[in-house]
Amino acid sequence: MPAPLLDSSNRGLLLDLVVLGVNLLGMTLLDGFFRGVLRQAAANDPGAMSMLFGCAVALFVLAPLGASLKRWHYHRRLEGRKVADVSGRLGGCLFNPIFYFCLTAVIFAAVNAFIMQRVFGNRDPGGAVFVSSIFVGLGLMVLHTFLVYRFFSPPRNPPRSAFMRGPASAIIGDACLFANMLLFQLIWNLLSFAGLGPPSGAVDVVARLLVLCFLALLLYFPPRMFYLAEDAGRARTWLMILLANAPVIARVLLGSSIPGAQH
Repeated sequence: MPAPLLDSSNRGLLLDLVVLGVNLLGMTLLDGFFRGVLRQAAANDPGAMSMLFGCAVALFVLAPLGASLKRWHYHRRLEGRKVADVSGRLGGCLFNPIFYFCLTAVIFAAVNAFIMQRVFGNRDPGGAVFVSSIFVGLGLMVLHTFLVYRFFSPPRNPPRSAFMRGPASAIIGDACLFANMLLFQLIWNLLSFAGLGPPSGAVDVVARLLVLCFLALLLYFPPRMFYLAEDAGRARTWLMILLANAPVIARVLLGSSIPGAQH
């Protein structure tokens, strides 16, 4: 008998359904709002710049926080069963720490640039400050990647904290991972609402498909991999991922002037 939708083993399916619902029902409004924030930030509006900074920090924090909160619950539910070798089956790309580290570097660069701008403005921060920020950033990026990939290794002992062993930590962990996915999805939709017209021919369609594949590797699979590690072997998983992103795919392949893409 299939497990209920809200069962822990179906978190990936639930995430894809949430993404599909947001893409169909709310992403146009969210995209319009966020574009307004970007315009205000370009005009040096402090509130808009703070909002962008908060989103960048969230992208940097949510994944390792969610992974740390869920790790013990995840492996306890598996009861010692080893997760299938998805890294080998998927060519090592979706679960490659180097690839993920590079993505983390992009996020940190955005956060660091914001801090430098707010603290020093147009003044030169000096070599010592710049070099220090790079080394601090490297340390944070390594820590971020370590905490994320530690999720896939079973803990040797139960957490000492009662909170980490309790159900609340798993729920909060899932909430962090869902929020992280929705932030990445917003970025992906911003790119798909780029005002593309209808494709000019078969070559244009192929080029857009290649761009879609690249963006999927960059923006969909990294936040999805926490659940993909367990359900990658199910055909339903890949069908739901395709369905969840169908609105984005349609906008890119057909042009963002299709109904619902205008603001």
